[in-house]
Amino acid sequence: MVCLSGGMDSAVTAAMAALSHDLALLHANYGQRTESRELSSFEALADHFGIAAGRRLVVDFTSLRQIGGSSLTDPSIAVRHGEPEEGVVPTSYVPFRNAHLLAASTSWAEVIGAAAIFVGAVEADSSGYPDCRPAFFHAFAEAIRLGTRADTRISIETPVISMSKAEIIQRGLALSVPFELTWSCYEANKEACGACESCRLRLAAFEKAGARDPIRYRAND
Repeated sequence: MVCLSGGMDSAVTAAMAALSHDLALLHANYGQRTESRELSSFEALADHFGIAAGRRLVVDFTSLRQIGGSSLTDPSIAVRHGEPEEGVVPTSYVPFRNAHLLAASTSWAEVIGAAAIFVGAVEADSSGYPDCRPAFFHAFAEAIRLGTRADTRISIETPVISMSKAEIIQRGLALSVPFELTWSCYEANKEACGACESCRLRLAAFEKAGARDPIRYRAND
């Protein structure tokens, strides 16, 4: 079971998981600014991987929009432009979002008999979200062990967590990941802004990887 946001990290994670597993894909709507665009990418990527409707699940965490506290879910908080600041949790951090995602994933994984939950979290060369650290996933794996049936065995797999963004792109190119179907921008739904932290990380990664980013950017026009 792969948590597929529609971004490039989760798309590459799905391609890596497909090398050894039959896939089921889970996507979360949580009131983010680019919710409709990310959902479109999820569906397009699910089509690319040949996933049947019964193996796709879209969950809604409307409470995260009500809770706010993030520039992704609260329109009164501006999306930060520029490079991520080292050691600073950015305004785009959605408080404890990955715990909600993993909880829903665990419920579905237990029902369908999935052996693993794949998450495209990245610790290095990323935005510094506290719920993207290996220690968090190790702790949640223990929570799964304690909180599910005795015969349930579900691991959490984070195959790109220690990779740089450029390495993720290179791996994705080797696996023929359709990056043109992915979306990373935090605030635009048609043409990526090219200015937010996520766009800056993506553009820099493609440059380091020696590849061309196939999506369209407003800033390049």
